[in-house]
Amino acid sequence: MKTDWTRASAASLADALAAGEVTSVQLTQAHLDRIAAVDGDVHAFLHLDPEGALAQAAESDARRSAGAPASALDGVPIAVKDVLTTSGLPTTCGSRILEGWIPPYDATVVSRLKAAGLPILGKTNMDEFAMGSSTEHSAYGPTHNPWDLDRIPGGSGGGSAAAVAAFEAPLAIGTDTGGSIRQPGAVTGTVGVKPTFGGVSRYGLVAMANSLDQAGPVTRTVVDAALLHEVIGGHDPRDSTSIDQPLPDLVEAARRGAGGDLSGVRIGVIAELGGEGYQAGVLARFAEAVDLLVAAGAEVVEVSCPNFVHALAAYYLIMPCEASSNLAKFDAMRYGLRVLPEGIEDPSAEDVMRASRDAGFGDEVKRRIILGTYALSSGYYDAYYGSAQKVRTLISRDFEAAFELADVLVSPTAPTTAFKLGEKLDDPLAMYLNDLATIPANLAGVPGMSLPSGLAEDGLPAGFQILAPALADDRLYRVGAALEALLEKTWGGPLLDRAPDLDKLDRRDGAQ
Repeated sequence: MKTDWTRASAASLADALAAGEVTSVQLTQAHLDRIAAVDGDVHAFLHLDPEGALAQAAESDARRSAGAPASALDGVPIAVKDVLTTSGLPTTCGSRILEGWIPPYDATVVSRLKAAGLPILGKTNMDEFAMGSSTEHSAYGPTHNPWDLDRIPGGSGGGSAAAVAAFEAPLAIGTDTGGSIRQPGAVTGTVGVKPTFGGVSRYGLVAMANSLDQAGPVTRTVVDAALLHEVIGGHDPRDSTSIDQPLPDLVEAARRGAGGDLSGVRIGVIAELGGEGYQAGVLARFAEAVDLLVAAGAEVVEVSCPNFVHALAAYYLIMPCEASSNLAKFDAMRYGLRVLPEGIEDPSAEDVMRASRDAGFGDEVKRRIILGTYALSSGYYDAYYGSAQKVRTLISRDFEAAFELADVLVSPTAPTTAFKLGEKLDDPLAMYLNDLATIPANLAGVPGMSLPSGLAEDGLPAGFQILAPALADDRLYRVGAALEALLEKTWGGPLLDRAPDLDKLDRRDGAQ
């Protein structure tokens, strides 16, 4: 019987490669074939690199034949969010203003993937410059949720989450500024991890908000996330925010947790992240997951983080301010889109810049640039940006106090399951509320994980969020792996095994 390698976990693929049961070229081709079969409907990818991926796979096979694999994941293919620079492969950030741009260098995360021998299948779709909660703000069209092609896959990293959920890639890289790894994970039934800020290099990550952005793993299992996190994590002298100390043993923590024993672990349920505004099925799956943690020996307490209620407002001042500053470099002078204004015979640099930015940026990006520029303007800086930074400090103190009472904190990842495409496009504030539970971790720089907690009453995935103190990422993996094992016992296998078969879903009109 022929094995469907596209449905195997990354850890299983690594074991099969080590045992000589399959080659990296075969694995990579299987995933490229899967992409060809289903991505016309999902639209997880913006750019594919079949030749490059197969060449990297052949090199991996040569290393394994010589008995010198570069890493445990050598030969396992991966997808990369289109916000990380890739030498020789387009990086557009989901924006027209960077259409066709091919960077001359690799981001550190990409360099580490290549050094570890992971063939890069291509670049995944995203909200333009990572601004959005649904991947509907991509200039190249939305990504669709593999559970229901009429629904959003989360954002801004919906392409990475959808690629993993649709079995187009066993692993992917996302970035998380306010929840853009964890929230897509929740609505697609995948595992997403935001590492401690500074734990994974930001060099080569096209910045939206320097103090918030963080790259991390998107996978189908907690162990797979740990394996990938160890590949991309660690100090990088080219990133001034990078933490100069080694990662904890994440894989060991995940494998320890998979045994299901959480005796002595204190779990803090965040009182402010639940209740009104949260979908009934999301809350029900969360409560059931907490009960499983108690059954595994964990001690559960309720903790209060009163300033979390201000996190959304603070975030939507700090992030646009930093984005406004970062996006100023896209000026049509050095690289990217250049549009000559109509009706002006001898346009000035300002005229060209104005026309190019108007044509190249989408509505959501323009909205945030305007908001950030206003908040940073003379007379408003202290009232808005300065006040938001003070709230950020209060949120960090809430975390510190809560971690005195608990080893990890937990909540639902997102208030609801995936909503319909187009449902919230005309209501930005309603869209922003999807990040309600994930934003506090970015403001404080602490690590967070989302893993599937089950299906809500609408038959769509819900997510369970785990937060740990800064630099204690291993706690995420221990608790996450334990919960994953307990939940899969109740489900009779991985949640994604219960997802609809994409080959049997009704095809959308005008598929990408």
